[in-house]
Amino acid sequence: MTTIDFESLTPNKPLRIEVDGRAVCVARIGEEVFAIGDTCSHSDASLAEGDISGYKIECWLHGAEFDLRTGEAVTPPATSPVPIFSVERDGNTVTITSAE
Repeated sequence: MTTIDFESLTPNKPLRIEVDGRAVCVARIGEEVFAIGDTCSHSDASLAEGDISGYKIECWLHGAEFDLRTGEAVTPPATSPVPIFSVERDGNTVTITSAE
């Protein structure tokens, strides 16, 4: 489990953090926060270095896109999803825990 300050998250700018020893990509979209595994399922690239468009994040290396809400791969070359993490917000405190 990891907690971060909601105000420290820049809208539409992904952030890489560690949760229970695992790399996680956190994204703030408006007032919502999402957390998915940071490693692209197609290549070993950090998703936190990619760009956000709507509820999708694009891997900077080969352009694969993932849905921030579900972790599903939505465009090739990725075909496998990335894990999602549980996100709870209480005021300005965001708590992220492994869903597994």
